[in-house]
Amino acid sequence: MTAMNDTPFSVDKDSLLRRLRLYLPDRCLLADEEDLRPYECDGLTAFRELPLLVCLPETEGQVIDILRTCHQLGVPVVARGAGTGLSGGAMPHAQGVVLSLARFNRILRVDPLARLAVVQPGVRNLAVSEAAAPHGLYYAPDPSSQIACTLGGNVAENSGGVHCLKYGLTVHNVLRIRVVSIEGEVFDIGSEAPDSPGYDMLALLIGSEGMLGVVTEVTVKLVPKPELAQVVMASFGDVAKAGDAVAAIIAAGIIPAGLEMMDKPATAAVEPFVKAGYDLDAEAILLCESDGTPEEVAEEIARVIDVLKNAGASNISVSQSEAERLRFWAGRKAAFPAVGRITPDYYCMDGTIPRKRLAEMLSAIAGMERKYGLRCANVFHAGDGNLHPLIMYDASEPGNWERAEAFGAEILELSVALGGSITGEHGVGIEKINQMCVQYATPELDAFRGIKHAFDEQGLLNPGKAVPSLHRCAEYGRMHVHRGELKFPELERF
Repeated sequence: MTAMNDTPFSVDKDSLLRRLRLYLPDRCLLADEEDLRPYECDGLTAFRELPLLVCLPETEGQVIDILRTCHQLGVPVVARGAGTGLSGGAMPHAQGVVLSLARFNRILRVDPLARLAVVQPGVRNLAVSEAAAPHGLYYAPDPSSQIACTLGGNVAENSGGVHCLKYGLTVHNVLRIRVVSIEGEVFDIGSEAPDSPGYDMLALLIGSEGMLGVVTEVTVKLVPKPELAQVVMASFGDVAKAGDAVAAIIAAGIIPAGLEMMDKPATAAVEPFVKAGYDLDAEAILLCESDGTPEEVAEEIARVIDVLKNAGASNISVSQSEAERLRFWAGRKAAFPAVGRITPDYYCMDGTIPRKRLAEMLSAIAGMERKYGLRCANVFHAGDGNLHPLIMYDASEPGNWERAEAFGAEILELSVALGGSITGEHGVGIEKINQMCVQYATPELDAFRGIKHAFDEQGLLNPGKAVPSLHRCAEYGRMHVHRGELKFPELERF
């Protein structure tokens, strides 16, 4: 389906093409529908839109020229990486340009002494670790799509991964970014030093979903590869006990390298696909990784096992080789494609809740499955409360998508009610823009709009994404009336 945009624009395609051709060769411009079609959506395929044009710059100078031209002509610009995002953040604007950074794919420098790498935004996440491996280093954030997703996209969404509990999200692992504003001004944010003066603009830009500037270079931290890593796999006969076990591990003062949870429908989908060795009789499994020196790992594994036994684990095993450890994680990272094998379509959600509320959320999702008549497999970055429910549906059946969308919205709004957030790492994009009206009140949304205006006065960068208009919030609030009471009374209504 085509997503509606809050901001109207009117652009003369022929005039825009003439201007762009002054400094872009034909190989850097796509204008025919057949060539534009692959760019109509990102990983959230339920929402699609054809752009006017796609630009594939090869130099920073060309990026500057594109942005200056679009600024002068009032043309929307949507920056795009690999298109693996799951929130519609890279969906084009019908009257705009897609600015693809796919050709910015060089690793510019790896500095093993300073433990950093300088890369272009089109470099794949996993390629950074591959380049650093000869020096005994790696890049810690590891989204499930790391073989394909790019650093520019990771910066835009503040991506995490299975090891983000101990090593942090993208924002904790980036030292500096080079950004081009919509006016074509280039500026550096952050530095290679441990700290930089002034406001923490780096944290503001990372996770801003391409709404404040276009990244052309990223400097990332590299960390030493641990001497040893082992994974404890625990089975539970009750999903609530598994959720409680997660909270118990953290409460015991243990911060594992990774702490993931999968319920029975998820493991049933994954095991035939990957043959990871998962317990198919368990209602839920936990994967808990410890890394460090052999002595540190042995001590932490023993403590984790003790906590898991007390929490009611029915079966516990520990990886005995690096191959087995990687196989355990391969199963978790393959959860999304594995579910794709058993259902025509699925809708991947991304909310965050306090760890102690995991069991409560799982019980609520089970009730929603009955309410909406749709199945749901649950995969969690359990250690930091980041949920990834996979709602299964068939888009060819009338009403199926609408039910899936309502199911997802209820999960997100319950996440807020439980003290959490509508997103952990996938961003807001188009998908969650209505739920921003639930998460935030008018003064907070006004602050977001003020920041956007400071960077992009005309609202040309990725318009209609992430930060909703007051009109949208009023409309969404009006749609959700319960017993005559407006759900969000603090919102202005027109």
